[in-house]
Amino acid sequence: MRLLPTLPLLTQYGPFTGVRATRCVGFATLAFTLLLWLNIGVVVLVGCNDDTSIIVPESDARTALSDVADISAVENDSAAIEDTSSDVFDPEADRRARLEAFCPVDSVEVEARIDVLMEELTLEEKTQLMVGTGAFPEDGVYASAGVERLELPGIRMVDGPRGVSHDTGNATVFPVAMARAATWDPELERSIGQAIAIETAARGGDVLLAPTTNILRHPRWGRAQETYGEDPVQLTAFGVAFVQGVQAEGVMASAKHYAANSIEDTRFDVDVAIDERTLRELYLPHFEAMVRDAHLASLMTSYNAVNGDFCSENSQLLSILKDEWGFLGFVESDWIFGTYNTVKAANAGLDIEMPVPKIYGPALESAVEKGDVDESRVDAAVRRILRAQLCYSLDSSPKVKDPTRVETAAHLQLSREAATRAMVLLKNANGLLPLASDTADVVLVGPFANVPNLGDNGSSEATPTNPVTPYEGLVEVLGESQVLLLEDTETEESQAALAAASVIVAVVGLSAADEGEGMIAAGDRPDMQLPEDQRVLLEALAAQDVPVVVVMFGGTAITVESWFESADAVVMAWYPGAEGGHAIADVLLGVEAPYGRMPIAVPVAESDLPPFDNVSLEVTYDYWHGYRHLDREGTTARFPLGYGLTYSTLEYTAMRLSSDTATTDETIRVAVDVTNTGDRLVNALVQVYSSGGVDVERAVKDLRAFDRLDVPPGETKTAEIDVSVRAIARYWTDEGWQEEPGDYVLRAGAHADALSLQSNLLVSGSPR
Repeated sequence: MRLLPTLPLLTQYGPFTGVRATRCVGFATLAFTLLLWLNIGVVVLVGCNDDTSIIVPESDARTALSDVADISAVENDSAAIEDTSSDVFDPEADRRARLEAFCPVDSVEVEARIDVLMEELTLEEKTQLMVGTGAFPEDGVYASAGVERLELPGIRMVDGPRGVSHDTGNATVFPVAMARAATWDPELERSIGQAIAIETAARGGDVLLAPTTNILRHPRWGRAQETYGEDPVQLTAFGVAFVQGVQAEGVMASAKHYAANSIEDTRFDVDVAIDERTLRELYLPHFEAMVRDAHLASLMTSYNAVNGDFCSENSQLLSILKDEWGFLGFVESDWIFGTYNTVKAANAGLDIEMPVPKIYGPALESAVEKGDVDESRVDAAVRRILRAQLCYSLDSSPKVKDPTRVETAAHLQLSREAATRAMVLLKNANGLLPLASDTADVVLVGPFANVPNLGDNGSSEATPTNPVTPYEGLVEVLGESQVLLLEDTETEESQAALAAASVIVAVVGLSAADEGEGMIAAGDRPDMQLPEDQRVLLEALAAQDVPVVVVMFGGTAITVESWFESADAVVMAWYPGAEGGHAIADVLLGVEAPYGRMPIAVPVAESDLPPFDNVSLEVTYDYWHGYRHLDREGTTARFPLGYGLTYSTLEYTAMRLSSDTATTDETIRVAVDVTNTGDRLVNALVQVYSSGGVDVERAVKDLRAFDRLDVPPGETKTAEIDVSVRAIARYWTDEGWQEEPGDYVLRAGAHADALSLQSNLLVSGSPR
């Protein structure tokens, strides 16, 4: 039996603060003793037969206490916990509330049925439920095993970060996640999650293997297009919205890849060394929010190791997930090469091995029989698997295929809206854009002018029926006679056509040949530039006495220094999905004003960023990447986080706080006035950052919140944005979360390097 030194662990969740708990769990018996030290805010649970303990923050202590069943397979056991506040916490009520939020149907009935099933299942059947059934998709989906005798159907999984996997047939293909992040519009992302879920169900899927919510540490990562950016605040907003949208349609979302996954070429072997502060503050918050706020149903581990242990058998990561955050769903491995050791994986908390049994199945059954794995570990996994199946009614209401719900007019329109809003106007010299709707003699050049360019050909690949190219989009508006497509710009005839053009639109960028998933697609990028032949093309076009609009495809940051100054206008189109050609035309011709803002900081040169090592099998992820790294080094970004032009002019004129003093329990409302001094309606992005704190080195500024609002011409509108004071003040130490009272500065503006407004905030500690 052990007692821990007093040091409160504080989190941003819940009304209680200043409480510390430890939990001891014995697999044979559970015997708890509560010891309350009222004056110093500590709760210690002691008295386990194996003398083990888990240290958790106060708000997580409720989770740990109320979800003991997932360790012990005694679902109804719970213990009381007290604290020094006036509220009395009821762990059993908390457990019920979390189950009700997680389960779309009656959670009490589900848990009771699980109890019955656990009595009926044999060990062989339990381990059978914990494996996939085939290395290749069957009827378009991957499945985990069921138990026919008990009418348990298993779980059918399908990929789909930008649309339901091509394995199932055609689907609505949306812009990639990085493009959608450029909208800075989580409500739009929620709608996209719903649409993809509807098509997932229509193709027979129970689980959508999305969203990808990995921090973009470096833009050369091959799968950067699948995630939402470099900052955990933005990843949190979009990840939560997507999961909520998916699960609102009765489909389980599976967030991936947990955790610290952002290299392709060595992804199966690389060990990421990361200190706990960096892990907790940057690489895990978005996963935590999806669990707590969106009631995530499923999570996929990543291939890589973290601090010496592969993620599918990483007891630290899986304990944080289940014991601290109270995750109620199931954890599956990444496919084929994602599992390694039977005993380590089972004891760490991997629930399902996909897509076939290598270390589970008979191997796991044998490990239990030999005593290497306690059967309670298997029971805990099976309870999670059954909970998912029954909460989502896979046994009573199996998905019915319905092709009429795929590629509907509404979903195609949503894809077009998302693509249009994702476009980022990076340059617009002399107001070249928008082009007039009757513009004649438009010449299109470049490798992607009339070629569908939808993104990676790896597991995220989705196939539309009728993808729209930029040429097709412009022809639909301007007419075929006014748009000339040149596939070869070096002939004498082509040179004459270029010289006679009113405007040249060069469609360049990256494709699936340049970036994508490792081993099964292109892998990591060799550098951050456009391919050399495209740079040569743009330099040649600059010699023409004709305005040049550059439209770029790609999944993340592209450096532009060799040609940017000679271009008249530049638009980042990302991989814009099936309706991308229409969206490009909408923006170039002014049907829609540019809405997108950069979800990442783009450097002037790749050397401005930390090195990207996709060769070594041991790498270190420190605290500094993206805009945080640039700020620390005093280096100016070419395009800062949140940068983007529009077809009007905006002024950020005033900032007010609801209070200039606050405790860490409180939320501050930040009001920011934005004036449209131009002549057309535009939508403004407002970002709020914080600076301050001396206890540990912090970023020069940290993004804390953001919002968007329409601003009509000549008017001033106010964005009202809530900011958690605890998020501003807290940081991770060896003893857990700490909060630093003191003076902080809140800054607001259009993007990370245009924070023209600021207010001071005095933060005091939480009242005891």
